[in-house]
This record gives sequence, structure tokens and C-alpha cells, in this order.
Amino acid sequence: MKSVLPAILLLLYVIFTGCTNTKKVIYFNNIQDTSFKARPADLEPVIRKGDILSITVSSANPEASVPFNTPNVSSSSVRATQPGTLPDGYLVQQDGTIQFPVLGNLMAAGITKKALKDNIQNQLDQRKLLIDPIVSIRYLNFRVTVLGEVARPAIVNVPSEQITLFEALGLAGDLTIYAKRDNVLLIREEEGIKIIKRLNLNTSEILNSPYYYLKSNDIVYVEPGKSKVASASQSRQLVPIILSVLSFLVVVIDRTL
Repeated sequence: MKSVLPAILLLLYVIFTGCTNTKKVIYFNNIQDTSFKARPADLEPVIRKGDILSITVSSANPEASVPFNTPNVSSSSVRATQPGTLPDGYLVQQDGTIQFPVLGNLMAAGITKKALKDNIQNQLDQRKLLIDPIVSIRYLNFRVTVLGEVARPAIVNVPSEQITLFEALGLAGDLTIYAKRDNVLLIREEEGIKIIKRLNLNTSEILNSPYYYLKSNDIVYVEPGKSKVASASQSRQLVPIILSVLSFLVVVIDRTL
């Protein structure tokens, strides 16, 4: 009977390990030691309707700058739509404008942050409201969403306004072992058009892809592989087999003692 025990243990090992293709779960499995020319990240997108902007104005006279630092969106209303504590900001209305103190409605949608900054600075200077004003603009709602077969699906806020696909996946806890790394779905909206792109993380080509850097409001969806469904079904099938084998082992060990 003792000779039966090693055979049973070997059978259990084969059942649990099986044949696995590790290439499907490795990033960049075809990459060698090399270097890539950095692809310029499109980090100056145009402002869109619904964006929330942080706009601060400073000058040589701090007291004179105070009226121009009163945002029209409170932090409480920002937190109602996205997680995390964020400072107050300016909401880009559906007509594309922001309501800026003293200057009134300013067109923001469809132009870059630099263009809006230059416009505000020029108006403050030309109307002699401030001397040598300095304007700083940042996005408050720069975020990406990571869903699907990751450890922690999440909405990721990006204060730096720059994030790569792999940084976003890392902040979501990375892909699980069951994720389809060769078919990651990216959803992006530009000028009212939704762009759907499927990305292969198994190849080094992703490092030079125009989708390597994510943009605000991008959605990354990681599909589960067939192995997850198969493993779930296999687990349900194996439970009674394992219980039977364990029962048999108990009987064998009891009789050999």
C-alpha cells in the first residue's frame, strides 16, 4: 500500500499544475537589450466642456490679486462627482466658457491651457487690472479609469497630468494572472468621437505606441482570458475528485499503520 501513496501524490501534482504557457502572462516577452527613442507625449490637450480647471493669479500686489482667485466651483461639488479631496476650480460650461472674476465669461473649450493663460494675462495687463500678472492653470479632473481583470479596479486621479498605461495599471494593482495581456481595450473620446483601440502588452511595440501615454478620461478595460472561465469550471469538477482521493488516502494510511 505504501507504494500507492507516491503515485497518488504525483497524480495530484499533475492535476494542479497542468501545462501553462507563460508567454501569455509576460510583458514584452520579445524584447531584448535595446533603447527606444522617447515618443513625445501629447501633454497639452485642448480644454473640453465639463473640465474643471484650477486658475491662480498672482502679481507684485497680493491684495490686488485676491479678487481674481475666487473659483466658481466649490470643492464639495467636485467631490460629489469624483473621489478624493480637490481644491476649488472653474467649471467649463456647456457653451465652452468659464466665469472668471471681473473679466466675465471667457472661452476655454477648444484651446490649450497656455492659450487660456495668455488670454487672461493679456486682459489683466491691457485693462490695467494688475501689473505683470502671473497666471497658472491646472486640470483638477485629470483622471483615468481602469476596469476589468486587475487587482483593484479604480478611478485614478493624476495630479501631475501625465501618466502611462503601465503606471495606471500599476496603481490599479496590476493585471491578474487571468488577464488577456494581448488584447487590452482603450476607450478615448476626442472631439465628440469615441476611439476604441486594442493594445498588446506582450510586445515591445507598446512602448512606442501613441497610446502609451494616457489622456484625461481614458478608460482602460482588461478582459479576462479563457483560462479563468476554464479554471473556474475545472475547480468545480475537481472538488469531488479531490475529496474522493483524500478519502482514499485516509483509508490507505489508516490500514498501513
